[in-house]
Amino acid sequence: SGTMAEETAPGVRARRQGALYTLFPDHSVIKQLDQLDISNGLDWSLDHKTFFHIDSLSYAVHAFNYDVHTGKIACPKLLYHLEKEEQMPDGMCIDAEGKLWVACIDGGRVIRIDPETGKRIQTVRLPTPRITSCCFGGKDYSEMYVTSAYDGLDEATLAKEPHAGEIFKITGLGVKGIPQNFYAA
Repeated sequence: SGTMAEETAPGVRARRQGALYTLFPDHSVIKQLDQLDISNGLDWSLDHKTFFHIDSLSYAVHAFNYDVHTGKIACPKLLYHLEKEEQMPDGMCIDAEGKLWVACIDGGRVIRIDPETGKRIQTVRLPTPRITSCCFGGKDYSEMYVTSAYDGLDEATLAKEPHAGEIFKITGLGVKGIPQNFYAA
């Protein structure tokens, strides 16, 4: 779970006020990262040896070594820095091939990243720019569901972006997702 700073003015946040925490089944908590801006998308590699994290205002996805027994992360590395047209990373999920899917807020797309190479390998464009998160679903996890935002948009912008705030179902990607991780209390 993560935290982020409060807005100091509309759309302006105090920088480096957020943190990322681990909540254990015994309800103990440890701080994993601090001085974050907007702790956002997170997921684990299929073998649970790597933890992936997005701090949105870094415009990047980072990878960390992950110890499944202690829950600790270490050795951060930059995995992927978003291109200008992709804008800012938001939510994220992983597919059954171990590739990451990153929602690009203000970029109008979801991108697929290969964690082995750090390269973007696929782009799915959507009919609205404020894409916030993505996950796989459906009976065999072959459908991707993508959320979008409309908060803070004025009437003129909403008129230009009639799909803002909608949820999209994407099929035919040729890849499936995996079941979500659940907190074991």
